[in-house]
Amino acid sequence: MFKIDAADYMMSICGNDALRELSSPGKSGSVFFLSQDDRFMIKTLRKSEVKVLVRMLPKYHHHVRTYENTLITKFFGLHRIKPSSGQKFRFVVMGNMFCTELRIHRRFDLKGSSLGRSADKFEIDESTILKDLDLNYCFYLEPSWRKDLLSQIEIDSKFLEAQHIMDYSLLLGVHYRAPQHLRPLISYNQSIISDGLGSVAEEDTIEDDISNYPQGLVLVPRGTDDDNSVVVGPHIRGSRLRASSAGDEEVDLLLPGTARLQIQLGVNLPARAEQILGKQEKQTFNEVYDVVLYLGIIDILQEYNMSKKIEHAYKSIQFDSLSISAVDPTFYSERFLEFIQKVFPPNSNT
Repeated sequence: MFKIDAADYMMSICGNDALRELSSPGKSGSVFFLSQDDRFMIKTLRKSEVKVLVRMLPKYHHHVRTYENTLITKFFGLHRIKPSSGQKFRFVVMGNMFCTELRIHRRFDLKGSSLGRSADKFEIDESTILKDLDLNYCFYLEPSWRKDLLSQIEIDSKFLEAQHIMDYSLLLGVHYRAPQHLRPLISYNQSIISDGLGSVAEEDTIEDDISNYPQGLVLVPRGTDDDNSVVVGPHIRGSRLRASSAGDEEVDLLLPGTARLQIQLGVNLPARAEQILGKQEKQTFNEVYDVVLYLGIIDILQEYNMSKKIEHAYKSIQFDSLSISAVDPTFYSERFLEFIQKVFPPNSNT
C-alpha cells in the first residue's frame, strides 16, 4: 500500500551496513536509529505503546488507505525481539520524513502547547529539535495547498482524537534558500551564531554553489517525456499537488543544482517564510525567505490514560491548564489545529 519494495526494505534494515543511532529528541527514553540510506527510521517502543498501536491498527490501516495524503506517520513494521541476553525490546519501522537531497536547516516539533516548549538555546545546530516557543516564523503557501494541508491535518487530528490519542506533534523540517544569509530563528550567543552559520554557508557553497541560485522557487508543470528525472523519494504521501499559477496542473519543484522534486502534501512543499516580530523588536520590515518544507504528524501512540489524567490534574494546579501538553484528546486536537492555522496563515496577497 505504501509502495515500498520488500527487497529494498530488507536491505535497508537488515543489510550489511550498520544502522546509525540518533540522539533522542523526546523525553520518552526511546532510542532512534536511521538506515544508512536515510530511508527508514527505527524507534524503540514501550510495551504500552505497542499495545496502543496493535489496538488501533485496523482503524489506522483504514485511515491511511482512505486518505492517501495523510500526514500521519507511516508505519512499515512492528517487531519484538528477544536477544540471547534475554531482555526483550520492541521497535517500529517508519519512513524518514527528512529523506531528501536538500539540506534541512531547521527542525521543529510543534504541539500547540507552551509549557516547557522551548529548546536549550545554547546547543542549537541543524540537528536540534526546536519547539513551539522557538518558532518565530510563519509560512505562506499557495492558497489551494494551504486549504488542502489544513483540511488533512484536521482529518488526521480528528482520527487521533477518536482513538483517544494526545501528545502528538507536527514535525516540520525547513530548507532555506540562500542559507548563507540565514539568520538565527532564536537569539543566543553571537559567537555560536557566526561559527555555526559560517560553516553552513561554506559547506553549502561547496556542495551547491548557492551564490548562483535565483531568489525564487520554480514550479514546473508535470512532464511526460522527462518524468525519470523527478526525485520521488521513499516517503510518498499520495497524489501530486496542483498549482493555480501553472493552470491548475500537477507540478514539480525545480531547484538549480538538483533534479526536479515531486511536490506532494508535506513533501518538497514550497513556501514563503516570514519572520514574526516580537514586541520588543523595532524593525520596520520583515525578513522573508523562500523555503521548502517537509512535515508530518508523529508520536501518535500516547493514549489519554490514567497517568496522563493525573498529570493533567497535577500540572493544572501549578500552571495554566491551557498551556500544558497533557489534556484530553478533544481539547488537544482543537488546540493543535488552531496553532497550526497560525503557523500557516492565509496569504495576504490573495
